[in-house]
Amino acid sequence: MTISKIRPIRSYVLRQGRLTKYQLKGIKLLSPIYTIPFGNNVLEWENIFKSEKKRIIEIGFGMGHTTAEIAKIIRNSNFIAIDVHSPGVGNLLNIIKEKDIKNLRIIQHDAVEVLEKMVLDESLDAVHIFFPDPWHKKRHNKRRLVQQPFLELISRKLKKGGYIHIATDWDDYANWIIKLFEKNLIYKPRNSDFSKKPSYRPITKYENRGVNLGHQVWDMIFVKS
Repeated sequence: MTISKIRPIRSYVLRQGRLTKYQLKGIKLLSPIYTIPFGNNVLEWENIFKSEKKRIIEIGFGMGHTTAEIAKIIRNSNFIAIDVHSPGVGNLLNIIKEKDIKNLRIIQHDAVEVLEKMVLDESLDAVHIFFPDPWHKKRHNKRRLVQQPFLELISRKLKKGGYIHIATDWDDYANWIIKLFEKNLIYKPRNSDFSKKPSYRPITKYENRGVNLGHQVWDMIFVKS
């Protein structure tokens, strides 16, 4: 009897859409320079960036504008941004080149697999996740990225004192996330005011749309103790 491998539940659906000429040009010309291939090789940050700085991973960067701005603001850190969608990857590659951002690289792959196979335990200073898909229908909640196993995985990868910062404008998802953190005693909230946006995070186009619809924006920062 053949036993088929069960495919894990993904937190995303690949709806690539059509690449613009600008995005396609970025992928063709700049991927060899600014992207890191997925594989079983552990990330060697000092060799990738030619510098020793704090290490931050961002998961799911959309079109990359916010990611690029944060990398410019937090210059004492090196960033690896992870996403699966080609239009955003192409767009961010062009931004990195045009703005000469030296502390930012991209991996186009599933973030959970990247963390599992390419990131050493206790090697990260921070993980950023801004406006992940809330999968707001109850039957789809199982697709949400932030689940207890995911938080446990990140806790292994963070250094002591490292933090995870999650932003969302979906109240139900925010409460879901807070409850998960409360069950995981290794994390402590940096502060109790989840409505205060850190100065390093620019306001995104997605965020502005949510605010205009009357949504509250939550910035939840939890530190590994």
